[in-house]
Amino acid sequence: PLPSESGRTTIPLAGSAAHITEFFGLGVNSILFQRGIYPPETFTRVSKYGLTLLVSTDPAVNTYLSAVLAQISTWLEAEHANKVQAVALAIIGVQSGKTRERWVFELDAAASLPPGPDENAPANHAAAPSPAPPAAKPEAEITREIRAVVRQITASVTFLPLLEEPCGFDLVVYTDRACEVPVAWEESDPKYVVNPQQVRLRNWATGEVRVGTVVAYAG
Repeated sequence: PLPSESGRTTIPLAGSAAHITEFFGLGVNSILFQRGIYPPETFTRVSKYGLTLLVSTDPAVNTYLSAVLAQISTWLEAEHANKVQAVALAIIGVQSGKTRERWVFELDAAASLPPGPDENAPANHAAAPSPAPPAAKPEAEITREIRAVVRQITASVTFLPLLEEPCGFDLVVYTDRACEVPVAWEESDPKYVVNPQQVRLRNWATGEVRVGTVVAYAG
């Protein structure tokens, strides 16, 4: 059941990290299923956001995805949300090596936070009162917003073209240069789609961070 409006409402940054990484994981799994990247029998049903979703049971997929999400969560919690700017899921043709689709989950911490102090203000000027922190956002509202985005991901098969070859996927994480990157990770090209069509889905937000989703695909 969905949380009630009277339930827990305060979403600190650590709570935002949990919401964001869970959304990334379920969103990626939904895309992999909807786009037929892996056979349907390698997915199992789970209930989340008031929806029935499909997640992979493939050990290699789950190991890879869990490692990436754990690192993203660490960055979000320890170094603040503005250190992670976006996560891109590239769907790549196995034979051609071309990026057929590119799903980007954008993180914008500034959109949900009050402005900082004016760095150009005179040093001897009396400081203005600090802006009020963003209002706590009910979890039920966050759940409704995420549910709307997941439904759009599920419905994407109605406008996305058929993938004409077997495809795999890769994840590209955009971070601040100050982030400490795991040794096993490597620099990557952005894996853009050539001459793409683009569709922007709904946004959702915690009290700290706004998350946008956009898909680019070969026309």
